[in-house]
Amino acid sequence: MDDMDNVGFIGLGAMGSGMMANLVSNGVAVVAYDSDIVTLNAASRPGVRLAENVATVGLDCKPIILSLPDGEVVEQVLYGAAGLAAALAPESIIVDTSTTQAHKSKEFASRLGAQGVWFLDAPVSGMEGRAADGTLTIMVGGEESAFNRVLPLLQHMGETVVHMGPPGSGQLTKMVNNVLYNVSVAAMAEMLPLAARLGLDPQSVRRVVSTSSGQSFGFDYFSERVLEGRFDEGYPMGKAFKDMLAISEHANAQQAPMPVVSGAMQTYKQALAEGHGAEAKGAMIKVWQRVLGVRLEGGS
Repeated sequence: MDDMDNVGFIGLGAMGSGMMANLVSNGVAVVAYDSDIVTLNAASRPGVRLAENVATVGLDCKPIILSLPDGEVVEQVLYGAAGLAAALAPESIIVDTSTTQAHKSKEFASRLGAQGVWFLDAPVSGMEGRAADGTLTIMVGGEESAFNRVLPLLQHMGETVVHMGPPGSGQLTKMVNNVLYNVSVAAMAEMLPLAARLGLDPQSVRRVVSTSSGQSFGFDYFSERVLEGRFDEGYPMGKAFKDMLAISEHANAQQAPMPVVSGAMQTYKQALAEGHGAEAKGAMIKVWQRVLGVRLEGGS
């Protein structure tokens, strides 16, 4: 990393700001940009220089980290008016920590590769707290030599950093992880109303499962919230369902049946049909409360 004195960071939202802060606290000089001026100004501190636009970041930095909402925004940053790609010097490395589609990551890697630039898809797992603590899990696809060059930076932001393979591999891994998570939440949404119908106290069931073999992050995170009627905390159900659709396409292409995932998708579809798409995934529980005629504490 001795030829990369400045590290660019584009996208300073809840995740990006935490990741950038860990770079700075480890002595990394950062050139930062966010399209929202209030968010950008909030990032001002010793060790951080604020950029006027993405092109400035590209001109001043060789490793550049992106933390953006989706693939469309990544493409706009790279190839929109006064975009980042045109400003990049050969041997620059783009590290995209955004969650996007694998085929888009492959496309970006190919297009940037033609100009001598490496593109690593490096989505992260972990919420804002882990971003702030520097304990994210980071799964990386792309050229291994480029990965090795930026590994010290990634280790400032993540506790577990794994090179998964060629371009797109990071996003495919994130998709697999997300679907496992989504299925566990669908199972929670079925089981807690059934437990109540069987005469069990849902809070007591939650205490037991959270310390037993049925425990999962999805169960722990959402069971607490749904039992308090908090359906606005967590990833929106409609967006989560897109991961289910995406992995179904990949599975169909491989002629791989997925009966468990397919079953969970039925609950997602029903919850979406009942108008819960903008709520967090835990709102699926409302479907089974209605079907079973029970109401959990705090639920609706």
